[in-house]
Amino acid sequence: MVDPEQFAHRCRHDAQTYRLWARDNGHMSAAGASTRYYATMPSPVGELLLTASDAGLTGVYLPGEGLAPEPDWEHEPARFSECRRQLDEYFAGDRVTFSLPLAAPGTPFQREVWTKLLEIGFGTTITYTELARRVGRPNSQRAVGGANGRNPICIVVPCHRVVGSNGSLTGYSAGVDSKRWLLDFERETAGQ
Repeated sequence: MVDPEQFAHRCRHDAQTYRLWARDNGHMSAAGASTRYYATMPSPVGELLLTASDAGLTGVYLPGEGLAPEPDWEHEPARFSECRRQLDEYFAGDRVTFSLPLAAPGTPFQREVWTKLLEIGFGTTITYTELARRVGRPNSQRAVGGANGRNPICIVVPCHRVVGSNGSLTGYSAGVDSKRWLLDFERETAGQ
């Protein structure tokens, strides 16, 4: 059997392939394996694709990620009303954290990294090295960076707040321009 971390590293730029592989090889949580729902919403960074299972939010995808609803997903905008409200508040500069039920499918290690992302303050950044230290694996920057890059719940789980050791905007599944916009927006909003 292929090691999920090795496969994820090889597919780092193809999140949809990884999610399909994870689903088919039993590496998704029970929540991630249940029926998926979706809706879209406009935002300053383009139309967002929102996905959920019965357990909670499974994804917030920016246009640059190139993800489209699967044929078996149900279009249910009402299911996302609270998520949309909180994202609208975020983009209006009125919200700095989110309180939504999250059910992102992933490995235990990925979920550990994603939990640490929630601790990065609005308008601030940390390095991949610091994220690795916070996860308790100070010499595993690449593995931590890989897990960060596979975070499916952009913005809500703020993977955009992780930067290179020299402050450079390294990789972002939706593109560096989207990462730059989000960081600039947060810095400007936090400075008001």
